[in-house]
Amino acid sequence: MPDRGTPVPSWSDKRLVEECLNGGEAAWSALVDKYKNLIYSIILKYRANSEEAADLFQSVWLDAYNDLSKLRKRDALKPWLISLTTHKCYHWKKKQKRQEFQEIDEIDTEELEEHTATAPMFLEELERDQLVRDAILSLNARCQEMIRLLFFTSPPLPYKEVAERLGLATGSIGFIRGRCLQRLQKALEKEGF
Repeated sequence: MPDRGTPVPSWSDKRLVEECLNGGEAAWSALVDKYKNLIYSIILKYRANSEEAADLFQSVWLDAYNDLSKLRKRDALKPWLISLTTHKCYHWKKKQKRQEFQEIDEIDTEELEEHTATAPMFLEELERDQLVRDAILSLNARCQEMIRLLFFTSPPLPYKEVAERLGLATGSIGFIRGRCLQRLQKALEKEGF
């Protein structure tokens, strides 16, 4: 019998989608938590300022919530979210261009060609980023936090501060970091990275 515990981001996409469609608010929160960084990274690649990015982020999730029942393949959530976000951002950018140049009826073919040419490379990069995020989520909580503190904070934190935050001895950080990175490498290799 499947685990009916509280939904978490590490659940499969199919399971999260099914729980969401059954009205599970916790499943929706877990789904958003799982893909919020991916969605936001796409938005930022379109050079939206912080206010516009927040609006686009909310708009994407509202569309995803309203259209989730239309998703035919429950395990194809990630590509669907990427496509939804990319289209939303592309149309936002196109609208921005129209407002700037006041050419409401014209389509900027140069931008469309640029978008079409860079789309496969852009999607590959997004897929790699999400693969790394998923692999990090598969690690234990201490490794997740250590990797976040060591590699995803700006400016980078010194070992002493990382040790204090994790309640560890400063001298053990290098050893534990090495073990965490080995686990991350195995998780990435398992996913074909």
